[in-house]
Amino acid sequence: MGLSRLAALHGVATSYSPSPDVTVSVPDDTVIAVLAALGVDAGTPADVRKCLAAAESRSRLLPPTVVVWAGEPLPPALAGLPPGCTVTVEREPSDLPGHPAGRPPAPLSMRARAAAPAAPVASPGEAAPEAVPAPEAPPAPGEAPAWWIPPPHGVHRVHVRTPDNRRATATLVAAPPRVPQPPEGTHGFLVQLYSLLSARSWGMGDLGDLADLAVWAGRSVGSGFVQVNPLHAAVPGKPTDPSPYRPSSRRFPDPVHLHVESIPEYGHVRDRATLDDLRQDAAALSEAVLNKGALIDRDAVWELKRQALELVAQVPLTPGRRADYCDFLAEQGQALEDHGLWCALAEVHGPDWHTWPEALRDPRSPGTARARSELLDRVDFHCRLAWLTATQLAAAQRSAEDAGMAVGIVHDLAVGVHPAGADTWSQQEAFAHGMSVGAPPDAFNARGQDWGLPPWRPDVLAATGYAAYRGLLRGLLAHAGALRIDHVMGLFRLWWVPEGRPPTDGTYVAYDAEAMLAVLVLEAHRAGTSVVGEDLGTVAPGVREALARRGVLGTSVLWFERDWEGDGRPLAPEKWRRDCLATATTHDLPSTAARLTGDHVTLRHRLGLLTRSLEEELTADLTDTAEWLALLARLRMLPEGDGDEEAAVRAVHRFLRRTPARMTGVWLPDTVGDRRPQNLPGTWDQYPNWRLPIADAEGHPVTLEEITASPRLHALMEVLRPRKPRTAPPGERRP
Repeated sequence: MGLSRLAALHGVATSYSPSPDVTVSVPDDTVIAVLAALGVDAGTPADVRKCLAAAESRSRLLPPTVVVWAGEPLPPALAGLPPGCTVTVEREPSDLPGHPAGRPPAPLSMRARAAAPAAPVASPGEAAPEAVPAPEAPPAPGEAPAWWIPPPHGVHRVHVRTPDNRRATATLVAAPPRVPQPPEGTHGFLVQLYSLLSARSWGMGDLGDLADLAVWAGRSVGSGFVQVNPLHAAVPGKPTDPSPYRPSSRRFPDPVHLHVESIPEYGHVRDRATLDDLRQDAAALSEAVLNKGALIDRDAVWELKRQALELVAQVPLTPGRRADYCDFLAEQGQALEDHGLWCALAEVHGPDWHTWPEALRDPRSPGTARARSELLDRVDFHCRLAWLTATQLAAAQRSAEDAGMAVGIVHDLAVGVHPAGADTWSQQEAFAHGMSVGAPPDAFNARGQDWGLPPWRPDVLAATGYAAYRGLLRGLLAHAGALRIDHVMGLFRLWWVPEGRPPTDGTYVAYDAEAMLAVLVLEAHRAGTSVVGEDLGTVAPGVREALARRGVLGTSVLWFERDWEGDGRPLAPEKWRRDCLATATTHDLPSTAARLTGDHVTLRHRLGLLTRSLEEELTADLTDTAEWLALLARLRMLPEGDGDEEAAVRAVHRFLRRTPARMTGVWLPDTVGDRRPQNLPGTWDQYPNWRLPIADAEGHPVTLEEITASPRLHALMEVLRPRKPRTAPPGERRP
């Protein structure tokens, strides 16, 4: 009982429910290990009693972080303050994003009373504010007390002093009620950028290709967005982990995505012969991928680009470019310097900081400070690469907007980072070391999942006012039209798996969802961006409702949208939710052509991933597909009849277009009939995850130029293009 109470005080679950009628107890050893990762010693019953007594006797006037939503009631932490408290809000500096320029605003002071508040108290140097009349009765439910002066949107500090001189300080997140919403009926493409090679690519898709795709899609087929995979910085190595969902840093982008020739200094490199040789080698890489069956080789691409970028970095910046770079350094501050230093140290000591000399494992040690000075040129090189990548990200978004896109580039936020990468080194105190994020056992995976990603500590996030989370979001949203959040349920809770144990021995750890959402809404509001949450799979009760309340769109994939609480049949289009991105597939699922033909079942059979016989799996898959095709036929969305694969793909997208979903996403490989998934969960070296170029129905890789010229693509996009009302000829009456 004591361990359960202690765990509950720290948000650690001692049981979970994989289905409504099943409850599974978490092993005590797991609970003890997770508490230890949160700095709580529960190794013995005596330790539990000691920590429990300390936790229950601890009295706080305020929690570490308090959230207020514009136009909504004050949280209990503020509304329930003792009578007579003086509350002062110290507003954040006005030079932060989202604030007008000018001097920092003066603090707001006010005094709380139980029923009849006194007038606000003036800050030193300010004229006394006008007295607030004392109400004759307490405020009505849902109303803020009269003493409360709402601060502007931002992240402030709130100070409380009681009449007996007890004091407390907390971070105050003042957020608007919802994130900005995209226009209704927006459609766009979903693509893994590395897989999109153009005729000019250096062996994988790049930011130049992204901008080109956005311009073409906006102008030629009326698309409102292009959603890409995470472009976070990867952990270097040979081989590099190709997964974009296990990065070194989520804060900074990877320069492997740079279109080298678009860098202004490229044209002024003196050693043209070396550049020409590098370009020829890059062309050979692309030729091998597009015409010789080779896989995308990220390491080979980066080696060529790194050499070219070394030459580019020797070209002096013009005064204007130098000023822009200096501004970038100042804006990013310590976070960028740490990232650049980690990259420089990784070149010398390898990509796993746990194996570095002990003095360098601490980013704030004297030894690290010396290394920072000794490696100054390399640190600057990596900082410059981050700047160059950010400028091309910004250019891609501007190109999308100029092409008429209502949203633009939708960036992707991975759920975590690699345990050996830059973020875990520079923010060690924020991560729960010895823990990994994953998923519990469910109907699709009886063994659960371990993703190998260390989780953020919720207690440290709260104590630091969510500074790391705010910085991460601000960086990602700076050049985005919208943001997709992978496994958005992680804002509420994450499945922690102790190191060395199977995923079945994990447990859920809760996060302050109110604070996580408030920071997200605030930063999205400042950037003017929409947010899409990937909420597929097991979702706790109330999560989707909480996200919808804050304007965070969900993700609805056609094959999973059934009347699960009724007859289990495919959900009619009008019954789909409105606030979502509707799509036929994702990077982790079969392409639409593979789903319709059953190719994905035979692929999984070939790799030994089926849990039933091939015949049973094919029968179940055929039944599922047949139900959907029958619905499409009943709705007259499949006029071509059975047996026409391209027509069936179009019918699927006709269906998506008829739903009330705000956004409709088209998986770009679907436009040319690609059969292969980009990632096949449950495989590592058995399948070339994250290394395949987009291919046509015969499996031949196709370039960006060939994709955009594809008759199959244009026939599909006609389904999604809004139809202009027909103008009746003279004398003809409109029906």
